[in-house]
Amino acid sequence: MATRKKEPAKPAIVHPTLGFGVPATSDPHHFVVEIPRSNTGAVSIVENIGMQSHDHAQSLIIRCILERPRWTEIRNEVQRAFNSRLKERHLKTSAWKVGENPVDRLLGKELCVLAWAVEGMDAGHITIAVRNWLALRPEERWWLFGMTAITTGGVNDGGKGWRLALRHALGDIAQNEIFKPSSSLAPSQDKATNREIGSLSLFDFEL
Repeated sequence: MATRKKEPAKPAIVHPTLGFGVPATSDPHHFVVEIPRSNTGAVSIVENIGMQSHDHAQSLIIRCILERPRWTEIRNEVQRAFNSRLKERHLKTSAWKVGENPVDRLLGKELCVLAWAVEGMDAGHITIAVRNWLALRPEERWWLFGMTAITTGGVNDGGKGWRLALRHALGDIAQNEIFKPSSSLAPSQDKATNREIGSLSLFDFEL
């Protein structure tokens, strides 16, 4: 009688999380994607500094308010990309739902880069922007968030500076000409930046 082979056990979830990889700890630094019940309501992306902020009033930063059709264009690919990363680290996956969706602080930064790029973009270019965003490495997205957030990272800063640059870089270029940060500042070239990124686990549970 043939013996049935046992299927390999699935790796256990290594840490409890909320939403897309947010550690289930007390007030961690993370992002929240707020999706209204109305099908026409705009989607808000809010950064919550958490315990790192000494003033609760200053702990919430609205990073982007995205028109619903634009959000609909990017949501599925973003969810697929984020869940793939979560699976690689044996963390629980998630799905966008009406209401508040917690997002890991680094994944939230990556989402902001795409949201900032498409917020004022011609609708016909959004698919290109998503494809080019997917082609970037996570550390490149973190770098782009950092550079943009310094000067034009507020909810009312769209259409200028780095926000405008992201729109053109991700949406207006050919498929095989993916935008890359300057070689003198890119994460792969800058040693100081490399040390900073090296010190960040993708999902840091010691916040």
